[in-house]
Order: sequence, then C-alpha cells, then structure tokens
Amino acid sequence: MGKAMSAIETAAAVKEGQDPEAMLAAGRRAVAMAAYYGNTHIRALADVDSKAGVRGVEVLVALREEFAGVVDLQVVAFAQDGIIREPGTEGLLRESMEIGADVVGGIPWIEYTEAAMAEHVRIVFDIAVENDAPVSMLLDDAGDPGLRTLEMMATEALRRRWEGRALAHHARAMQLYPDPYFERLVALLSAADVAVVSDPHTGPLHARVRELMAAGINVSLGQDDISDAYYAFGRNNMLEVAFLGAHLLWMMSESDMELLYDAITTNPAKAVGLERHELAVGNVANLVVLEGETIAEALRFHAAPRAVISHGRLVDRGAMKTAAQIP
Repeated sequence: MGKAMSAIETAAAVKEGQDPEAMLAAGRRAVAMAAYYGNTHIRALADVDSKAGVRGVEVLVALREEFAGVVDLQVVAFAQDGIIREPGTEGLLRESMEIGADVVGGIPWIEYTEAAMAEHVRIVFDIAVENDAPVSMLLDDAGDPGLRTLEMMATEALRRRWEGRALAHHARAMQLYPDPYFERLVALLSAADVAVVSDPHTGPLHARVRELMAAGINVSLGQDDISDAYYAFGRNNMLEVAFLGAHLLWMMSESDMELLYDAITTNPAKAVGLERHELAVGNVANLVVLEGETIAEALRFHAAPRAVISHGRLVDRGAMKTAAQIP
C-alpha cells in the first residue's frame, strides 16, 4: 500500500480539469452497470476539496434523482485530500450537505500528524451531528501498523452517541496490528456498533475479515473503485467481489460462502441503514433472481442475474446494459 498516496495525488491532478457533463456521463454508466448486475443500493463517495469543489456531490445528487426507484444512491461528501491540510474543505463539506449530500465522509489517516487526524475526525462528526447524518470514513489505508484512526473514529462515535451510524472503510493496517491491540480494538468496535467495509481485491493488505466476523462485527465487502487511479477494473458486480474475496481471504467452505454472500447482501444493508432489507413477507421488494441454484454456483460464475426487481418493479436490464455500454 506504499503507493496509496501517489494514487491520491494522481487523482487530485485529474480533478482540476474535470468537466461536470463528462462526470455525469461516467456516473450514469456506472450506476446503470450496477442496476444491470443487481446492485440496487450504493453509498457513493464524491471528492470534496479545493480542486473538485462540490462538483462530484452535485453530479451524484442528479444521478440519485435520475435513478430513483431503480438504484438508491446515498451521496457521501468525502474529504479525499484531507481537512486540516486542505484549507477550505470544512466549508465545502458543509455546503455539500446543504445541496443534498446524505453522509459525511472523511479520511483522517492522510493528515500529517496524529493531532490533525483527531481534528479531522472531530470535524466530520461535528458536521454529521449538525445534519443528523451518518459518517463514512476511509481509515488506516496503508501498510503502517502505527495508524490508529479506526480507533479514533470508534471512540468519537461513542462520545457523540453515534453508535451504529459510523461506517469504517478499508482499515488495511489492521492486518499488521499485534493481536493484543486488535482484540481491544474489536471490543471498541463492538461497543460503538461500527461496521467495517473491506475491499481485499484492491490492495495487498485488508481488514481481518474472518476474525471480525467471528467476533460479531458487521463486515461487508465493497467494490470501492471502477477504472480509476486506485483500481483498473470493477463492474459494480458484487458477486464478482465476493468471488475475488473467497480467494483472497481463503474462504472456500460452504459456511464461508454463506458469510461472503451475507457480506454483499444483508450485512451492507444494515451498515448503510436500510431497514427490512431481507426476504420476508411485507418487506420492500428489492430482489435479485440468479441463475445458480446454490451460493457456490452463484459465486463460481458471478454472472448477470436473470432478473432484478427494485422497489417492486422489474428493472429493464436491457436498457441498463445499453446505458452501461456493456459488450
């Protein structure tokens, strides 16, 4: 993960010249691709900083309206380049919430000092509390066992009484933590009801998924990126993500596959605050009908579904395939 910062800097250079119409077209293609593969709920992060301004938030808000009833978007105002080291970002985050963002996002580990990391976390929670909004943070996303921003976020969630409303992404440094510290961290995550999203296919390190699950922590798998500075692939196909996760996490037994399937369905639904998102009489009809008869078959082929039903209506997958430009 030594190149994580260089990827962030590459993306920062791109943001300076981004055109909103091009961003909208690319976003439309990505969301249509999600609908085609049955991914009907997305928490999407839009960079907010001196280069991007709030353009990304505006684009995602527009796409949220365009795809209403097909793909539900939660728009995250995300301080990708920091808050303390990027003057003006705090104001842009507040502006983002005013124009329709749903979630406040942060990445405290890229600040220069531990004090700045803690201040980053504090500011994100300040804005979240003011707007009664959830928090999503990318945490400890590098191969440095000294990073402790996941602990900072969980502690702040407890202090603010924001239990169950703070979502931790990546936390790759966790793989390098000594076991005694990891055990204390798990207890803290449990107390703060912090869920974890891992993307093991996008880097050589990852959160300790199996151990977190065994300890009762809500763990999801995420796509993270589609064809950008951080990851060259990605199709918004969550079965593909679980297929890759099975190999990278070495979760191959039938019980492991059940856990992976939960990690792309009911677990993330809970993590992003969806209610009644499971197969039960009376629940909202958000369904994906797969070709395979078993979870093993579904993961093996990670094929496009036979049918996608969103909010009780059959999704026109042909139109979504065309819009996504899928060959």
